[in-house]
Amino acid sequence: MAGKFELKKSKNDKFFFSLLAGNGQTILSSEMYEAKANAVNGIESVKKNAAEAGRFDKLTGKDGSPYFTLKAGNGQVVGQSQMYSSEATRDAGIASVMARRSISLPCARSKALGPAWKASPCGPCW
Repeated sequence: MAGKFELKKSKNDKFFFSLLAGNGQTILSSEMYEAKANAVNGIESVKKNAAEAGRFDKLTGKDGSPYFTLKAGNGQVVGQSQMYSSEATRDAGIASVMARRSISLPCARSKALGPAWKASPCGPCW
């Protein structure tokens, strides 16, 4: 059940995160954040809210593909899944997020942000 959160900086200098399964497949993706600290807060929100099945909305895309979103207690979407081929695989994706909610953001993610970020604490592992 290994997995990880991956925090990255986009080409337009915004931050986003993904929750990856052990095979590297993206399970959940965030919105773009202006500040790195906000993206880290988003990861913490996923970890907190994924414990409650009621925070997941099961949706259907325009093409009929099932997907899900995860909402915080205030109703704001903190992550969205990929499109799935069936409701069963979407539901398995939700179960996977719930199972991985205790994963920490590893310091190795700083590699994607460049060496300067190692000196800039923003969370328990930085």
